[in-house]
Amino acid sequence: MASNGSVDHPSVAGIRLVLGGNVFGWTIDQDRSFAVLDAFYEAGGRMIDTAEGYSSWVPGNKGGESETIIGAWLESRGVRAEMRIGTKTGMGGPPGALRPEAVASALAGSLQRLRTDYLDLYYIHRDDRVTPLDEVVSAYDVPYREGKVRELGVSNYEPGRLVELNAAARASGAQPFTVVQPLYNLVARNEYEGALQDLCVRQGIAVMPYYGLAAGFLTGKYENAAQWAGSARARSLDDAAANGGWATLERLRTVARDVGAEPVEVALAWINAQPGIAAPIASATAPKQVMELAHATALDLSPAQLQQLGLSPA
Repeated sequence: MASNGSVDHPSVAGIRLVLGGNVFGWTIDQDRSFAVLDAFYEAGGRMIDTAEGYSSWVPGNKGGESETIIGAWLESRGVRAEMRIGTKTGMGGPPGALRPEAVASALAGSLQRLRTDYLDLYYIHRDDRVTPLDEVVSAYDVPYREGKVRELGVSNYEPGRLVELNAAARASGAQPFTVVQPLYNLVARNEYEGALQDLCVRQGIAVMPYYGLAAGFLTGKYENAAQWAGSARARSLDDAAANGGWATLERLRTVARDVGAEPVEVALAWINAQPGIAAPIASATAPKQVMELAHATALDLSPAQLQQLGLSPA
């Protein structure tokens, strides 16, 4: 455990930032994605987060577009051994998605698209609530034992279900799930803070939250909802604003001015200062944005500033 209560974890290499791959093949094409990935690597970033389902919601896409771009970049740059790659299966939690045969098929597809023979981290994207836990445990333990997966994680999991899942793993002598990926940022705190945070801190489970910038709301670039109307992220931005977002954004801007930083940097520095956090996940669509994200990892906020930011968003 690091001095600020964060988790030191082998899944995170380089700066305390995970680059979100959801934008690759969605809001930016391969050339622009390569530029972002190059900038991240040059800034010292060494971990990328993606999923087999990215970006199936885009008309004409079928899923796997993000993994395909990342795989092409890894191969063209020759940096696979230096990078930590995490991906997921079971987006949306469809019934049966976590059965051993389904996971084996999904993993094979991800490995092929990523042009690698192993993953540093393999997540359950969402609990399917149907597959028996002993089958879920087996589905992930087998590739772990085979060396195809080096660490196991869950995303969007309730704390009680995670306890049950790891209890089933330990009862059968299987590998437990040691990484959690919840939604967590300054305006979306309920999923992590409380029981899940307490569990992760108590058991040393690394937390890598997604949407660290609330779909871009916490960058400070928006002044009103009309500016994002009709955009690809409108729904997420609407949620951020509705959850006390504008008041939180004002506090964020105030602290950013006080420390001479951008709101992006302060928002991520706040996450990195929270107990249990290994590193936040944030995406970028241009190299300049990557540098702002990277700067956040070197920013230390005072206890008073953390308290000011951490006021309830409601």
